[in-house]
Amino acid sequence: MFTSAFRLIRILYTVVRFRLDAFIPLKALPWYLRYSLGLFCLVGRKRVQKNKGERLRLALESLGPIFVKFGQILSTRRDLLDDDIADELARLQDRVPAFPGHIAQAIIERDLKAPVSELFAEFSSSPLASASIAQVHTATLHSGEAVVVKVIRPGIEKTIGKDISLLYTLAHLVAKLSADGRRLRPVEVVTDYEYTILDELDLAKEAGNTGLLQRNFINSNLLYVPQIYWDYSHRNVMVVERISGIPVADIAALNKANVDMKCLAERGVEIFFTQVFSHSFFHADMHPGNIFVDVSNPAKPKYIAIDCAIMGSLDEADKSYLARNLLAFFQRDYRMVAELHVESGWVPKGTPVHAFESAIRSVCEPMFAKPLKDISFGQVLIGLFQTARRFNMEVQPQLVLLEKTLLNIEGLGRQLYPDLDLWVTAKPFLERWMQEQVGPKRVIEEVRKQAPQWAGQLPQIPNLVFNALSQISHQNERIEAQTKSIQQLGKELRKGRKNLPFRFMGVLSLGAAWIITDPMLLDNIKATDITSLSLFAVGIYLLVLKP
Repeated sequence: MFTSAFRLIRILYTVVRFRLDAFIPLKALPWYLRYSLGLFCLVGRKRVQKNKGERLRLALESLGPIFVKFGQILSTRRDLLDDDIADELARLQDRVPAFPGHIAQAIIERDLKAPVSELFAEFSSSPLASASIAQVHTATLHSGEAVVVKVIRPGIEKTIGKDISLLYTLAHLVAKLSADGRRLRPVEVVTDYEYTILDELDLAKEAGNTGLLQRNFINSNLLYVPQIYWDYSHRNVMVVERISGIPVADIAALNKANVDMKCLAERGVEIFFTQVFSHSFFHADMHPGNIFVDVSNPAKPKYIAIDCAIMGSLDEADKSYLARNLLAFFQRDYRMVAELHVESGWVPKGTPVHAFESAIRSVCEPMFAKPLKDISFGQVLIGLFQTARRFNMEVQPQLVLLEKTLLNIEGLGRQLYPDLDLWVTAKPFLERWMQEQVGPKRVIEEVRKQAPQWAGQLPQIPNLVFNALSQISHQNERIEAQTKSIQQLGKELRKGRKNLPFRFMGVLSLGAAWIITDPMLLDNIKATDITSLSLFAVGIYLLVLKP
């Protein structure tokens, strides 16, 4: 708790130090926050010299890797940011301040248990690039291959642990104090992010992710994934093939190479949807610092992806729901969008579909008045999210990475080609995928997938058939016994109905005997007592002894 409090104080200090109050809409805050924060930010106001974008970048760098990641995501949304701010945040992608080369060498030697001179023919102590979690150095193997060596920052796990602890504290506060706390599910979102970023600290996992992504796009003309050198990779060190390409954010260099920017932007969208729907395994950290372009064929440029630390996946239910939702939105079928939200559990089951449909239409229909290429998918999501508040729509943690990646792709695609029509590019792919899910190709694929299991079960089929028939036989015997019991019960009931008048008379006789008998005359028996005893005896006979 003290660690989180200290970290929060540091964040507040950073806000004041770099005058980030310029980004806060003070007029929208409650009066007590507006005046207290305004007075707080008077400190050092005269010493402000840097522009807003530079102050924001420096503040994020000083706060550490989690905040740098946030800046990296923001840097791809030039449609939402001013150019000066986007340009500054773009520097976070691979120009985070580096740590000394001799420390990197010590980490390499400790993890790989050999001197750098034995591991590599050449090794550059000056980093090629430095990011929030790790930095890379160029090297050459003794066999002659050019490689890059990725090294985790020293002490980064402790820093991230503090930030995660603070995020949990803030998430619990939001969940308890905010009216939207339950719907936003902040604790689950932080848990999902913690799992993701801790995976990024393990380069052995990143190497495994890289290997799978490489197999998924083997011989592809869309995406190339560098080769991993497994003998030189460990938890804190990873050695990978050195690639040559133009950084995707270097628009001037791409134009100089005569790259078809429209084709490049559309291929980026196709790669994303292929990963999500065909492979169920997608690169979830596709900021420009992790993407290069092979311009050997400028008319058909090929992407090169690096840094596979953060990967996402969806199950079949999530994929089907997402595809059907997107297609319904493309077709402006707001009724279907509303029904899918209820069906998937995003909104409570009792939500009035017609009211939800009307709310979605009010947000989306004005957007469709513009050309599709001018519609921002990110703005659509934000609008839908805000509209759904009154319907108690909850955040789905399993889709957070997907949504973030889709926003990155849209921002990057429009940076490359401002007239990119995400809808036209995505719709044919989604329609084709949906057809494949219900067509003969899907049936054949399922048969091929299940065939090995069926082959293993084939020798057991005779025993399974015998056991099934035996169970059916025993079940028939039980049914026959139950039938006989029911028939016997029926006979007893019918017999009981025949004797019902006698039973009734027996009850009347017992009642009459009780009424006639006077306990005060037991010492002096008279004719009335003989009559009552006779009635009592007849009642017993009719009620109990009469068959």
